[in-house]
Amino acid sequence: MSSVPFPFTAVVGQTDLRLALLLNAVSPAVGGVLVRGEKGTAKSTAVRALSALLPQVDVVPGCRFSCAPGAPDPACPDGPHEPGAGAARPARMVELPVGASEDRLVGALDIERALSEGVKAFEPGLLADAHRGILYVDEVNLLHDHLIDLLLDAAAMGASYVEREGVSVRHAARFLLVGTMNPEEGELRPQLLDRFGLTVEVAASREPAQRVEVVRRRLAYEDDPAAFAIRWADEEHEVRARVVAARALLPQVSLGDTALLQIAAACAGFEVDGMRADIVMARTATALAAWAGRTSVRKEDVRQAALLALPHRRRRNPFDAPGLDEEMLDRILDGFPDEEPEPEPDPEPQGPDDGGDGDGDGGGPDGDGGGVPPQHDGPPDQEADSPEAAPDAPDTTREDAPQPSAQGSGAAEQAPVAAAEPFRTKVLSVPGLGEGAAGRRSRARTAHGRTTGSQRPRGHLTKLHLAATVHAAAPHQKARGRAGRGLVIRKDDLRQATREGREGNLVLFVVDASGSMAARQRMGAVKGAVMSLLLDAYQRRDKVGLITFRGSGAELALPPTSSVDAAAARLERLPTGGRTPLAAGLLKAHEVLRVERLRDPSRRPLLVVVTDGRATSAGVPGGRPGDTPRELSGRSARLLASEGIASVVVDCESGPVRLGLAGVLAADLGAPAVTLDGLRADSLAGLVKNVRTAVTHTASLDSVSRRAA
Repeated sequence: MSSVPFPFTAVVGQTDLRLALLLNAVSPAVGGVLVRGEKGTAKSTAVRALSALLPQVDVVPGCRFSCAPGAPDPACPDGPHEPGAGAARPARMVELPVGASEDRLVGALDIERALSEGVKAFEPGLLADAHRGILYVDEVNLLHDHLIDLLLDAAAMGASYVEREGVSVRHAARFLLVGTMNPEEGELRPQLLDRFGLTVEVAASREPAQRVEVVRRRLAYEDDPAAFAIRWADEEHEVRARVVAARALLPQVSLGDTALLQIAAACAGFEVDGMRADIVMARTATALAAWAGRTSVRKEDVRQAALLALPHRRRRNPFDAPGLDEEMLDRILDGFPDEEPEPEPDPEPQGPDDGGDGDGDGGGPDGDGGGVPPQHDGPPDQEADSPEAAPDAPDTTREDAPQPSAQGSGAAEQAPVAAAEPFRTKVLSVPGLGEGAAGRRSRARTAHGRTTGSQRPRGHLTKLHLAATVHAAAPHQKARGRAGRGLVIRKDDLRQATREGREGNLVLFVVDASGSMAARQRMGAVKGAVMSLLLDAYQRRDKVGLITFRGSGAELALPPTSSVDAAAARLERLPTGGRTPLAAGLLKAHEVLRVERLRDPSRRPLLVVVTDGRATSAGVPGGRPGDTPRELSGRSARLLASEGIASVVVDCESGPVRLGLAGVLAADLGAPAVTLDGLRADSLAGLVKNVRTAVTHTASLDSVSRRAA
C-alpha cells in the first residue's frame, strides 16, 4: 500500500458518503459515520483520505494522551500539565483491527510492577491514540462483543478506564468513530449502531461512464501516487479551507424553533427510539448550514439530516431493510412553514468540485457542487478500492437462479409462501465446554465471564488471578529476603484467571421443502419458526447456514455466514414441492460440517433439522440393494450422531393423526425433538437446555418398531 493516500476529492461520485464525512469534520459532535455497502465501493478509500482534510490539533509536548495545552486533562496519566503553549500536529486516524486484543484497544497495565513496586506503569492503547482524532474500524460488524462494549463505554463517557485488581488508570478518549461494513457478513449490534451519528448506504455505479472514470483514476494513482496526489492538491486545499471556514461559522448558526419542530416531528413520525436521533439531527442540520456558508438552518438542511441520521435507527430487527420513506418525510416537513431566509451578502463558497478537472479528463470530479449540499435520492456511485474490486459484487437480494433439475423432479414446484410472524424461541445449546468465538449461546472458556480457576499464563498476562498469585508467592517470601510489608512478586508467581462465558456456534439449518411440507399454512408456520431461530442466532452472535432438500436432492442454499439477513432472504424465496430426500439433506449437512470443521475448528456446530420425518426419495447414490429411503435416512442420521454433532429436530407434523417419524429421526441423531408450538419460549413445555437431552417419547420406541417403520 502506498504511503500517499488516495485524494478525498478524487473519489468518483459517492456524494452522500463524502458529505457525511465532511459534516463530521465540520462538527465532530455529530457523532461519527457508519458506512454500509458491498465490497469495492470506496468505503475504506474515502475514510482514510478524510484525515488529510482535518485541521491540525494543538497538544501538550510529550503527552502520550494528546492533552490540549489550554485545558489539559487533570486525570491524565502523564500529567499534571501546566497550561501553556502547545505543539501542532496533524489529526490522527487510528485503525482498530477486528482481531485486536483488549489490551491493544484500552492499553496495558504492568501488573507485576503494580504489585511489587506500587507504580502505575501504563502503556496507552488505540483509544488514547485516537483522542481528538478519528477511530476507524473496518468491518466493524465483525468486531468481538467485548471490544464493542469497551467502545460503547468510551463513546458514552468520553474517557477510557483500565482497571485491574484495584489498580486503575483513566484518560480522556473523545474521538470521531467511523466504521465500514458489508451487510452480507452480518449486522451490527443495535447498541453500537445507535452510537453512530450518521449512516450511509453505498453501492456500485451501474453507469458505464462512471465506472470507466473509477478505473482510470485508480490506475493513474497506482502508476504514480505522488504525481496523482499533486494533480489533486488544489482541490484538496479548497476543501480543507472550506472545512476550516465552516468550523469557524458553526457557532454563529441559528437553529430556530421551526427547525426544531421539524426535527422533532420527523423523529416522532418515524417512531425512532430515544432522544439521540433528535440531537444528532439538530447537530447535523447545523453543520449542513455552516458547510453551505449560511447562519440559519433551512428545511432542506433538516431533510438531508433526516436522510443521514434516521435510517439505521428505524430497524427493529435484523430482517428489516434499512432506509427511509422520503415521501412520508416530505409530508411531515411540509406541515411546517419555511424559515425566513437571512440576507446573503456574499456569494456562497464554491466547493472543490466546481472548478476544472484536476485529472485532465475534461470534467470536474463528481461532487456536491457548491454551497448547499445536493439532495441525493438515487443510488450513490462507486469508487473502487482496487481495479479488481470494481465489477459488481454478487447481489444476494436478487432472485436466485432456477433450481437444479435434481431439486425440481417430482411434483410440480409451488410458489414461495410468506413466513408467519417470528416469535421468541427457547434456548438451544451445544453440550460441554467449548473454546470458540465469543457469543451468547453455549458454555465456553472465554476471556470474559465468571472466574472458574487459574493457570500459568501462556504468553502475555491479561487477567490476573490475585488470590492464586499471592498463594504462589507466599511460600517463597523468606527465601527472597522479604523485609517490608509488601510481597516480593516474581514473574513465575503470576497466575492467569480462567473464565467461563458463552460462545457463538455454527447453527446449520436443514429444512424440508418437499411436497409433504407444501400446504400453505403449514409451510408458513415452518418458515416463521426458522425465522425465529435465525433471529435468535443473530442475538447470540452465531454463524448460520441453510440446506434445503426436495425432489431428488439437497442444496446448500446459503454457505455458513454471519449474515442472518442473507439466510432470511433465501428462506423467504424458498419454493416447495417434490418428493422428500431426507437422507440427501443429512449427508449434505455432514459434508458442510466437515469442511467447516477444517476452516474453523474451534466453532462448534449445532444442527437444526426442520422436517416431519418423512422420507420418500433416496436422493443419494450408492447404498445396499433394497434399502428404503427411510433406512438410508436412519443411517445418515446415525453417521452424524457417531461424530458427536449436536442436533435438534423441529417436528413439523400436524393434524389429528401423526406418525411420529420426526421422533424416530431424533432418536437416530441422539437429539431431542421439539414441536413448532413447543419451540416457543412462552409455551408450557419445559426449556430445551441441552440438545442431547433424551426425548421421552422417542426413548420409548424400541428398535423393532423403528426397523418396521
